[in-house]
Amino acid sequence: MTTSFLKRQFDSWAWAIGGLFLGLSLVGCTGGQDTEPSGKPKVVATNTILQDWTAEVAGDEVELVGILQPGADPHVYEPVPADNLRIEQADLIFYNGYNLEPGLIKLIESTQKSKVFAVGEVVTPLDFDYEGKREPDPHVWGDAKNAIKMVNAIRDQLIELSPEDKEEFTQNAAEFTKELAAVDQWIGQQMQTIPSQQRQLVTTHDAFQYYAKAYGLTVAGTLIGMSTEEQPSAQTVKRLSDDIEKAKVPAIFAETTINPALIKTVAAEAKVKLAEQELYSDSIGASGTEADTYIKMLQVNTRTIVEALGGNYTEFQAALSEEKK
Repeated sequence: MTTSFLKRQFDSWAWAIGGLFLGLSLVGCTGGQDTEPSGKPKVVATNTILQDWTAEVAGDEVELVGILQPGADPHVYEPVPADNLRIEQADLIFYNGYNLEPGLIKLIESTQKSKVFAVGEVVTPLDFDYEGKREPDPHVWGDAKNAIKMVNAIRDQLIELSPEDKEEFTQNAAEFTKELAAVDQWIGQQMQTIPSQQRQLVTTHDAFQYYAKAYGLTVAGTLIGMSTEEQPSAQTVKRLSDDIEKAKVPAIFAETTINPALIKTVAAEAKVKLAEQELYSDSIGASGTEADTYIKMLQVNTRTIVEALGGNYTEFQAALSEEKK
């Protein structure tokens, strides 16, 4: 048996084994849902916030698959082959819209699926300047009142997909939006405890415009714009540092989905405190963390902002108990 023959045999075995592992990995990425069909509609949610909302409304009546993992940045995410498989198999796809997830939006559009819904686009957007043009701000979930609109839109789409489950979807959405309304009111109360001159928010990227407008803060500066693909220049870092010193803000904030190195540099140059807890901007936290749902994320962000800016924070559940007395 010649060396060349052995090499050809080895190469063919390697290709076969490699193909087997690729197939297994794609099945594994879908949570094994394709091997044991449940008969339930398959719903895909592109990001962790939409996945959380959809799970609240849908309960156990759909097979729900999320694409982005906690902590992933939707602005720069590049789809992998398993994402294409998930989208191809979906009966309904929820994505944010307003170009939050450009890579996934391009993939979704290429599939020509009929049941695709841009949840964020039910909200009239705020906008921002980008290369001399006005563009919609995609971070619509920062305002819990917007979340209520989007959750109700998810409910309506699920009812259209599975009419026999209308009663459960409606009840689940009603309970969830009631809690959203309560947390919305609570956030506003927490912000009022911050001294008025200190209600200024400086963050890594411009993801808190809706939150600030809804709850009485001013966005005093950001290191980069709406898209985290942007890279700040040395002049931008220096200008932001100077603005922070002039504004006399008590603290500035890093974010969980973005490398904190540059905002740490800004804090050092401006001689201002960098809040110990990073803000959750484009993703909820990993399972088991204190911000692993949308409502918990709002609570953690609010606590972080209130405490860093000199307010008096009251836990959400404790605040609800006081209201009931």
